Amino acid sequence: MNFKQSLGLFFVLMLTISHTNASKILAAFVFPGKSHAMMYNTLIKELLHRGHEVTFITNFPLGKDLGSNYTEVQIPVYDFWNDIKVHFKASSHFDLTTMTMKGFMEMLDIIGEKVTEHALKQPNVQEIFNRTDTKDVYDLLLVSQFYQEAFLTLGLKYNIPVVTSSTLGYENFYSHMMGIIQPWSFVPHGFLPYDDRMDFWERVINTISSFYEDVFREYVYLPKQDALVQKYLSHLPIKFPKMSEMERNISVMLLNSHAPITTPRPTIAGMVKVGGLHIQKPKSLPTNIKTFLDEATHGAIYFSLGTNIQSADMPPEKIQIFLDVFAGMKQRVLWKFEADKIPKLPKNVMVQKWMPQNDILAHPNVKVFITHGGLFGSQEGVYHGVPMLGMPFFCDQYLNIKKATKAGYALSLNFPEITKDSLKHSLTELLENPFYSENMKRISLIFRDRPTSALETAMYWIEYVIRHKGAPHMRSAGIDLAWYQFYLLDVMALIALVIASVLGVIIMMIRYLIQIRSKSRKIKVKSS
Repeated sequence: MNFKQSLGLFFVLMLTISHTNASKILAAFVFPGKSHAMMYNTLIKELLHRGHEVTFITNFPLGKDLGSNYTEVQIPVYDFWNDIKVHFKASSHFDLTTMTMKGFMEMLDIIGEKVTEHALKQPNVQEIFNRTDTKDVYDLLLVSQFYQEAFLTLGLKYNIPVVTSSTLGYENFYSHMMGIIQPWSFVPHGFLPYDDRMDFWERVINTISSFYEDVFREYVYLPKQDALVQKYLSHLPIKFPKMSEMERNISVMLLNSHAPITTPRPTIAGMVKVGGLHIQKPKSLPTNIKTFLDEATHGAIYFSLGTNIQSADMPPEKIQIFLDVFAGMKQRVLWKFEADKIPKLPKNVMVQKWMPQNDILAHPNVKVFITHGGLFGSQEGVYHGVPMLGMPFFCDQYLNIKKATKAGYALSLNFPEITKDSLKHSLTELLENPFYSENMKRISLIFRDRPTSALETAMYWIEYVIRHKGAPHMRSAGIDLAWYQFYLLDVMALIALVIASVLGVIIMMIRYLIQIRSKSRKIKVKSS
């Protein structure tokens, strides 16, 4: 047998093994966020590439010609931002920049309820829930951990293990779900601009905020998910438990997180870090962008506020500040700007409604990334080693930029307070001070340094859960404890009771001795 025949036999054997190990996976990712979809779509495409059969509930179609082992259940995109703007009486995203912690919770509550209900009531989604032949139809449920908990019911419906994926990385309430305690003393809440070395008052605020979220989620948010299950799934011959109980059946959680972007904290085997999973090998840039960057002899700046916040919605005076500063710079600027054009656009500035961000950041002439601090964009900036100027608006963006500034690879500006001087000073500092580029190179090396790629890690654990029928051996016993047992409040109460009892006995004895001594003195006085 010659080399070509041997190689051909090898590929035949590999295909046979792949087909033999192929599994049937049901995936439900119903949050209509394009940035979130980058992570989900990467997972689905790789599963298909490995020969698995996938049924995918999604807002964004993957495309055609993906093979006979792919079934797409497409649902219409729901504009949840309209509900948020109405609730907070905001005309644009920029009116939400001063949102409080309580406001963040309310915003996510709206997203969770409206987006989940929109998906549940779609006829093609109901067909999956109403299917009567459920035995051996699927081997695994792959679902998002981003405020669409009602879809965990599909795991019980088809009696299959569940793997979830978190686009926000770590959130504090995951501790309840996976059976591990996240100490509030050095694990900052994801919506607070703190790092893992908090002073006393920061720890006070972090504790109150984390406790508030736990209570809000348990008694306000999750009951709404339970109500949606009752409203749309009560006709099924299954009694679904409360959502807080269903969350305990998750086998593995894929976290969009990785060192050094995430600070060290307690974890467990079922919490798998796959931060940067969505980052692909850079593709060729469109000709106009490539030429624009290739000819940027003094370097270039890339400016994007992500998919939800649109630069075109900026107040006109803020847009003018950016234009004036850019016009006075020798660097070229690529600006993701959602309007058709900007009047009096400087010659060194190019605007487009959409830009291939990952491919742009990979270009060697890009020296600074102006960003809102979203996790996906921050990871791309770190991966490609581009220092960042952060302008956080809400949720985890503050924490992401706080970590970046402390690590020395970013600067931060408060958007409502931006002036020409502050913007020009920050950009000049990032462009001319090697401190930031050197720190970014170091951080980028750490972020890339892994035993296997993020995608390979995710695939291993997804297939691991399938192979081991949910991997119950990885399940923490902490999941089965009541909340007061989980936090040892019953033990602390007993200790407090014992201490109080001992102190009570001591106090009673002291009082008794004092009374005896007092009586003794009175007897002596009478005798005298």
